[in-house]
Amino acid sequence: MSEDQIVRYCAPTLAGIKTGSLFAVHNTTDGFRHFISAFNRNMRQKGIRIIPLKVSENYTLVYLYRPEMLKRDLKDPLAENILQRFGYPTFDSDRCVVDLVRRLNSSPVFPHEIGLFLGYPPSDVDSFINNPNEGYCAVGYWKVYSNAEGAKRIFKRYKQCTEEYARMLRSGRTLEQMVV
Repeated sequence: MSEDQIVRYCAPTLAGIKTGSLFAVHNTTDGFRHFISAFNRNMRQKGIRIIPLKVSENYTLVYLYRPEMLKRDLKDPLAENILQRFGYPTFDSDRCVVDLVRRLNSSPVFPHEIGLFLGYPPSDVDSFINNPNEGYCAVGYWKVYSNAEGAKRIFKRYKQCTEEYARMLRSGRTLEQMVV
Protein backbone atom coordinates (compact mmCIF):
# COMPACT_ATOMS: atom_id res chain seq x y z
CA MET A 1 0.00 0.00 0.00
CA SER A 2 1.35 3.41 -0.91
CA GLU A 3 0.68 7.02 -0.05
CA ASP A 4 -0.28 7.46 -3.70
CA GLN A 5 -3.07 4.86 -3.34
CA ILE A 6 -4.37 6.51 -0.21
CA VAL A 7 -4.48 9.92 -1.88
CA ARG A 8 -6.05 8.53 -5.07
CA TYR A 9 -8.88 6.76 -3.22
CA CYS A 10 -9.20 8.67 0.05
CA ALA A 11 -8.33 12.35 -0.45
CA PRO A 12 -11.79 13.67 0.52
CA THR A 13 -11.61 11.69 3.77
CA LEU A 14 -8.09 12.94 4.44
CA ALA A 15 -9.38 16.48 3.89
CA GLY A 16 -12.24 16.00 6.33
CA ILE A 17 -15.03 16.47 3.76
CA LYS A 18 -16.04 12.78 3.56
CA THR A 19 -16.61 10.30 6.37
CA GLY A 20 -14.89 7.28 4.90
CA SER A 21 -13.31 5.72 1.85
CA LEU A 22 -12.72 2.19 0.60
CA PHE A 23 -10.03 0.78 -1.64
CA ALA A 24 -8.48 -2.59 -2.37
CA VAL A 25 -4.81 -3.51 -2.22
CA HIS A 26 -3.20 -6.65 -3.59
CA ASN A 27 -2.01 -8.98 -0.87
CA THR A 28 1.46 -8.98 -2.39
CA THR A 29 2.02 -5.58 -0.79
CA ASP A 30 5.00 -5.82 1.57
CA GLY A 31 4.76 -4.29 5.02
CA PHE A 32 0.97 -3.91 4.92
CA ARG A 33 0.33 -4.53 8.64
CA HIS A 34 3.27 -2.34 9.62
CA PHE A 35 1.98 0.47 7.37
CA ILE A 36 -1.49 0.29 8.98
CA SER A 37 -0.06 0.33 12.51
CA ALA A 38 2.23 3.25 11.78
CA PHE A 39 -0.51 5.17 9.97
CA ASN A 40 -2.94 4.78 12.89
CA ARG A 41 -0.29 5.73 15.43
CA ASN A 42 0.64 8.89 13.46
CA MET A 43 -2.89 9.93 12.50
CA ARG A 44 -4.81 9.19 15.72
CA GLN A 45 -4.45 12.79 16.94
CA LYS A 46 -5.83 13.99 13.58
CA GLY A 47 -9.00 11.94 14.03
CA ILE A 48 -8.46 9.43 11.23
CA ARG A 49 -8.15 5.65 11.22
CA ILE A 50 -7.42 2.90 8.69
CA ILE A 51 -8.41 -0.76 9.03
CA PRO A 52 -8.58 -3.84 6.85
CA LEU A 53 -12.26 -4.70 6.35
CA LYS A 54 -11.94 -7.93 4.42
CA VAL A 55 -8.95 -10.06 3.56
CA SER A 56 -9.27 -12.53 0.71
CA GLU A 57 -6.76 -14.68 -1.11
CA ASN A 58 -5.76 -11.94 -3.56
CA TYR A 59 -6.69 -8.62 -2.03
CA THR A 60 -7.56 -6.71 1.12
CA LEU A 61 -10.44 -4.24 1.26
CA VAL A 62 -9.23 -1.25 3.28
CA TYR A 63 -11.42 1.31 5.09
CA LEU A 64 -10.02 4.75 5.92
CA TYR A 65 -12.42 6.81 8.00
CA ARG A 66 -13.02 9.52 10.55
CA PRO A 67 -14.58 7.93 13.66
CA GLU A 68 -16.17 11.16 14.93
CA MET A 69 -17.81 11.88 11.57
CA LEU A 70 -19.03 8.29 11.41
CA LYS A 71 -20.53 8.58 14.89
CA ARG A 72 -22.41 11.70 13.79
CA ASP A 73 -23.55 10.15 10.49
CA LEU A 74 -24.88 7.00 12.16
CA LYS A 75 -27.00 9.09 14.55
CA ASP A 76 -29.14 10.23 11.61
CA PRO A 77 -32.62 8.73 12.22
CA LEU A 78 -32.83 7.08 8.80
CA ALA A 79 -29.27 5.73 9.10
CA GLU A 80 -30.15 4.29 12.51
CA ASN A 81 -33.31 2.74 11.07
CA ILE A 82 -31.41 1.10 8.22
CA LEU A 83 -28.76 -0.29 10.55
CA GLN A 84 -31.36 -1.54 13.03
CA ARG A 85 -33.14 -3.42 10.22
CA PHE A 86 -29.89 -5.29 9.63
CA GLY A 87 -29.24 -5.90 13.33
CA TYR A 88 -26.36 -3.47 13.90
CA PRO A 89 -25.71 -2.22 17.46
CA THR A 90 -26.64 1.40 16.68
CA PHE A 91 -25.77 2.63 20.16
CA ASP A 92 -22.03 2.39 19.37
CA SER A 93 -20.43 3.36 16.03
CA ASP A 94 -17.23 1.43 16.83
CA ARG A 95 -19.26 -1.74 17.34
CA CYS A 96 -21.07 -1.02 14.07
CA VAL A 97 -17.68 -1.06 12.30
CA VAL A 98 -16.81 -4.36 14.00
CA ASP A 99 -20.17 -5.75 12.88
CA LEU A 100 -19.57 -4.53 9.31
CA VAL A 101 -16.23 -6.38 9.27
CA ARG A 102 -17.95 -9.54 10.50
CA ARG A 103 -20.65 -9.27 7.83
CA LEU A 104 -18.15 -8.67 5.03
CA ASN A 105 -16.15 -11.71 6.07
CA SER A 106 -18.96 -14.13 6.86
CA SER A 107 -21.86 -13.39 4.53
CA PRO A 108 -22.07 -14.21 0.84
CA VAL A 109 -24.27 -11.11 0.42
CA PHE A 110 -22.52 -7.75 0.12
CA PRO A 111 -23.74 -5.34 2.85
CA HIS A 112 -24.99 -2.37 0.84
CA GLU A 113 -25.53 -0.45 4.05
CA ILE A 114 -21.77 0.12 3.79
CA GLY A 115 -22.70 3.39 2.06
CA LEU A 116 -23.62 4.77 5.49
CA PHE A 117 -20.03 4.12 6.62
CA LEU A 118 -18.76 6.14 3.65
CA GLY A 119 -20.89 9.22 4.31
CA TYR A 120 -23.44 8.66 1.55
CA PRO A 121 -26.90 10.18 2.16
CA PRO A 122 -29.05 7.70 4.11
CA SER A 123 -32.00 8.25 1.75
CA ASP A 124 -29.85 7.21 -1.22
CA VAL A 125 -28.48 4.19 0.66
CA ASP A 126 -32.01 3.14 1.60
CA SER A 127 -33.24 3.55 -1.98
CA PHE A 128 -30.30 1.53 -3.30
CA ILE A 129 -30.93 -1.28 -0.80
CA ASN A 130 -34.63 -1.40 -1.70
CA ASN A 131 -34.32 -1.07 -5.48
CA PRO A 132 -30.78 -0.68 -6.82
CA ASN A 133 -31.64 -0.66 -10.51
CA GLU A 134 -34.56 1.77 -10.69
CA GLY A 135 -35.29 5.34 -9.75
CA TYR A 136 -31.81 6.78 -9.56
CA CYS A 137 -31.19 10.16 -11.15
CA ALA A 138 -27.38 10.38 -11.12
CA VAL A 139 -24.33 8.19 -10.65
CA GLY A 140 -20.96 9.20 -9.27
CA TYR A 141 -19.41 8.13 -6.00
CA TRP A 142 -22.78 6.52 -5.28
CA LYS A 143 -26.14 6.07 -7.02
CA VAL A 144 -28.22 9.16 -6.32
CA TYR A 145 -31.98 8.82 -5.92
CA SER A 146 -32.74 12.36 -4.82
CA ASN A 147 -31.03 15.76 -4.97
CA ALA A 148 -29.01 15.05 -8.11
CA GLU A 149 -27.69 18.62 -8.34
CA GLY A 150 -26.45 18.58 -4.75
CA ALA A 151 -24.78 15.22 -5.29
CA LYS A 152 -23.10 16.44 -8.49
CA ARG A 153 -21.64 19.39 -6.55
CA ILE A 154 -20.29 16.95 -3.96
CA PHE A 155 -18.82 14.70 -6.68
CA LYS A 156 -17.09 17.73 -8.21
CA ARG A 157 -15.74 18.78 -4.81
CA TYR A 158 -14.38 15.26 -4.19
CA LYS A 159 -12.72 15.21 -7.62
CA GLN A 160 -11.11 18.63 -7.08
CA CYS A 161 -9.92 17.57 -3.64
CA THR A 162 -8.34 14.41 -5.05
CA GLU A 163 -6.58 16.38 -7.78
CA GLU A 164 -5.25 18.91 -5.26
CA TYR A 165 -4.04 16.23 -2.85
CA ALA A 166 -2.29 14.41 -5.74
CA ARG A 167 -0.52 17.68 -6.61
CA MET A 168 0.54 18.16 -2.99
CA LEU A 169 1.88 14.60 -2.81
CA ARG A 170 3.86 15.06 -6.05
CA SER A 171 5.32 18.28 -4.64
CA GLY A 172 6.71 16.42 -1.63
CA ARG A 173 4.07 16.84 1.07
CA THR A 174 3.54 13.83 3.33
CA LEU A 175 0.20 12.31 4.24
CA GLU A 176 0.62 13.58 7.78
CA GLN A 177 1.04 17.12 6.46
CA MET A 178 -2.02 16.82 4.22
CA VAL A 179 -4.49 15.38 6.75
CA VAL A 180 -6.75 18.11 8.06
